[in-house]
Amino acid sequence: MTFPQMDETHDPARSSWVGGADGHPDFPVQNLPYGIFAPFGGEVRAGVAIGDWIWDLKGAAKAGLLPEKAAAALGGSTLNALMALPAQDRAALRRRLSDLLSDATQRAVIEPLLHRAADCEMHLPAAIGDYTDFYVGIHHATNIGKLFRPDNPLLPNYKYVPIGYHGRASSIRPSGVPVVRPSGQRKAPDADAPTVGPSQRLDYELELGIWIGAGNALGDTVPIGEAVDHIAGFCLLNDWSARDFQAWEYVPLGPFLAKNFHSTISPWVVTAEAMAPFRIAQPARPEGDPQPLPYLWDEDDQARGALSVDLEVTLSSAAMRERGLAPLRLSHGPASSMYWTAQQIVTHHASNGCNLNPGDLLGTGTLSAATRDGYGSLMELTEGGKVRISLPTGEERAFLEDGDELALKAVAKADGYVSIGFGECRAVIEPAR
Repeated sequence: MTFPQMDETHDPARSSWVGGADGHPDFPVQNLPYGIFAPFGGEVRAGVAIGDWIWDLKGAAKAGLLPEKAAAALGGSTLNALMALPAQDRAALRRRLSDLLSDATQRAVIEPLLHRAADCEMHLPAAIGDYTDFYVGIHHATNIGKLFRPDNPLLPNYKYVPIGYHGRASSIRPSGVPVVRPSGQRKAPDADAPTVGPSQRLDYELELGIWIGAGNALGDTVPIGEAVDHIAGFCLLNDWSARDFQAWEYVPLGPFLAKNFHSTISPWVVTAEAMAPFRIAQPARPEGDPQPLPYLWDEDDQARGALSVDLEVTLSSAAMRERGLAPLRLSHGPASSMYWTAQQIVTHHASNGCNLNPGDLLGTGTLSAATRDGYGSLMELTEGGKVRISLPTGEERAFLEDGDELALKAVAKADGYVSIGFGECRAVIEPAR
């Protein structure tokens, strides 16, 4: 397995002439994530984030500033064509962008193509043909399992199979789009029959999203040693969940209306190339756990297949915002809690010949740490609603209320390298319609 290599674009000494880019918490010149944006009143186009600015890549392509293959892929209103490019072409684009943004002699050419991010609207980065959500956060799987099966929280297949289910691509939205509280069937444990109404147990799920780059033909598989070549990048993902609907409907086929009403993603694609310094060893499996079957096993993947990413969740109620209070941090923890790597997820998805396409989105499933301060959902933090969380206003929460704003953040870190962020993945809960 050949992971993207580190080069001059990752140099911690490299700086940018763009004001505010150096030291930016998310988007220094070492990051350069891609997104789809529109200046207010302008056309939708591709861009790259640099500090608090967005560089218009469609304009840069027209100006002849970019490599030919990348320029041809940047003319539309999605990143699908860019994601489909071979890794070497994506790497060539990244090097060109990094060179131009760090060379002050290019300022006069590029500056007219810069837009303040605050003056732009972000769109979905790709036309998402398919979305699959996995369940690879073993601490989350164990915690949720204990609520329903205290003596047997993990089913026998969990440690052999990257468990997943097909989600709803049509209801994925970028950060900032409000979430309407869903209505559906729920049944109280002591009730004889279900009722219909707005969810009373609305929850979030802290996940990473994996963007598919090059696809595979129907009937073909993706060998584990080649899986990294099919990953274009990463984002944050909030798989909003109606726990009361989920408890009633999930047997025998899994969640349906409990999860298909809205999913929120951070709008920037943090590229596989940008993540090169933040590859780490996959945590060793506990003694007694089975080794993955051969089609899921690769020594290089075990050595560098995990990600050094710190995750955080904050909550701000309407009352907190009215009083100018800072958001409450609900949890923070590492993405290394994944029992399966991103590459194993891709390989397993295609192992039966399922065709993946550029711009498809795979969710990791909820990423909870081993301890309570890193739990990735309210279902875990409140033990299924039994333990309430106190807010600075004196309010309490077991699950999300109307007006609550939930935000996910992520930062990739490694000694000797500049940290890079994923941008925000946030949304406010609106009343049911």
